[in-house]
Amino acid sequence: MSVPITGHTKLTGLLGSPVAHSISPQMHNLSFQYLNLDYAYLCFEVDESSLVTAVNGLKALGVRGFNLTMPCKNQMVELCDSLSDAARLIGAVNTVVCEDGRLIGHNTDGVGFVRALRDAGHEITGKTMTLLGAGGAATAMCVQAALDGAKAIHVFARPTSRFWDRMKNLADEISRAYPCRVTLTKQDNQTRLKSALEESQFLVNGSSVGMAPRTEDSLITDPGYFHPDLTVFDAIYNPRQTRLLKLAEEAGCPTCNGLYMLLYQGAEAFRLWTGQDMPVDHIKAACFS
Repeated sequence: MSVPITGHTKLTGLLGSPVAHSISPQMHNLSFQYLNLDYAYLCFEVDESSLVTAVNGLKALGVRGFNLTMPCKNQMVELCDSLSDAARLIGAVNTVVCEDGRLIGHNTDGVGFVRALRDAGHEITGKTMTLLGAGGAATAMCVQAALDGAKAIHVFARPTSRFWDRMKNLADEISRAYPCRVTLTKQDNQTRLKSALEESQFLVNGSSVGMAPRTEDSLITDPGYFHPDLTVFDAIYNPRQTRLLKLAEEAGCPTCNGLYMLLYQGAEAFRLWTGQDMPVDHIKAACFS
């Protein structure tokens, strides 16, 4: 039985473009219903040109909070009254909590990544990770891994990427402020990549390489780069088994895709808004089976 909309219903939602495909409304509204919470979650088609107007309107209406997806995550940083450590380091906001008229910006993507690893029985604390990519997802995973106690992170990215300089500055800041050594290397340095993987317990693809429709693409194609003690995580969930994951599985590596990263980043936003835990087992069965 659905929870009726009342005069006390708290509004949450998603801002971005496009958003019609998102499963976030299903995840959150089913969770509100399951826990009998008087909340509702809607999608709003908003781009960079309309973000300021939309945020001011939501703030004036007293909404409880909202998520952001592309292309609004970076711009939202400037519109928040305060930022979590993760959002500040990443330079992007995907979750906003409205508290007494103030907008508090968070980034839950990295939390989703770490929780997805733990859900699969893997712990990042004290471990070494090799990370492919320097965009928004990769940055979030790098930051949260460092905050959760990773020992070292080897980042490989294209020097022509518009995110290269941001990742270089981030690597320097993390290495100075946290007990985690972060290095940034050109993606085509295969000798250094193979060496980094030999000392890593995790290989993480935070890039879009291998995403549908270009499912035959992979940043690593040599089976000799994998070893059985290497857990391979791909943030992509369409397809559910990328070429990278297939090669890793054939080499005997444990593998994970990005499906539960999506679930757990949403679960963290849910907790920030409601103070309650999302019923993830229920949502897994309803939305991810």
